[in-house]
Amino acid sequence: MREARISLNSIDKVKRFVSIAAGFDEGIDLISERYVIDGKSIMGIFSMDLSKPILLRIHENGEKADKMIKAFDEYVIT
Repeated sequence: MREARISLNSIDKVKRFVSIAAGFDEGIDLISERYVIDGKSIMGIFSMDLSKPILLRIHENGEKADKMIKAFDEYVIT
């Protein structure tokens, strides 16, 4: 499992994020406070408080997880 803090503070970012996430078969969760949302659900993401950083959790390890994290690189908060 891999995790990163991300920002999805615009409608266009959410649309691009879901488009990228949909390209993977592996599980992708977004976590905000006590809520866990499927990272492939645009409606679920829009139900979150997008003004705050969100935890991205990828249910994969190794090279596949590295590839997935890199795909979401534009959203990662450093």
